Amino acid sequence: MRGGRRQILIGLGVVMLLGIAISFRLWSIDYRISSGEAELLRRQFDLANREAMDESAEWRLRYDKEAENSSRCSKELIEMKESLERKAEDATNVNKKLEILQKENMGLLERLESLKQQLEAEKLKCNG
Repeated sequence: MRGGRRQILIGLGVVMLLGIAISFRLWSIDYRISSGEAELLRRQFDLANREAMDESAEWRLRYDKEAENSSRCSKELIEMKESLERKAEDATNVNKKLEILQKENMGLLERLESLKQQLEAEKLKCNG
């Protein structure tokens, strides 16, 4: 029995050594594949990162252009509003002047009528 146990132990030891050898071989194959994949993944990441940066720069440029257009339009709107306000103010001033001139005109027409009546009265005096 001792010989049988010994053979079993030796067989078990050999199987364990073979298992360890196979494990190391699989580990080395996996490491080689993984390191190649890691480099490939790193390149893909770098490429994707560059593309993302390019796209980000493109969107930033679009944003800057739109912000500039928006700012320009806002300035134009403010200028137009101020211009309209000035024109409305000028129109108000013109209306006030027109009212004053109409009042003066009415006063002058009344005075003219009065002068005509005085002139008629003077003519009647002179003729009569």
